[in-house]
Amino acid sequence: MSVDIETVKRVAKLARIAVDDEEAGRMTGELNAILGFVEQLGEVDVTDVEPMTSVIPTAIKMRQDEVTDGSKAKDIVANAPAGDDNFFVVPKVVE
Repeated sequence: MSVDIETVKRVAKLARIAVDDEEAGRMTGELNAILGFVEQLGEVDVTDVEPMTSVIPTAIKMRQDEVTDGSKAKDIVANAPAGDDNFFVVPKVVE
């Protein structure tokens, strides 16, 4: 895939970037070089390579799945204008 000056100008307009003809010509070469490198990556044989999330093998630290109140209820309600027994107190809006 190759990029021409019109494509560079269109992308610049969509990105709301002001680009003159000289910059568009320079960017055309740069974008074509980048796209050429991406095409080279597509030629790499990765059939026997397993997907990974990190270059270093790591084990995920697991914790017990327990339901708790977070031990922060008093701290959270302390920021409220009104509270009662770790609950927010709000004015009645429906009669």
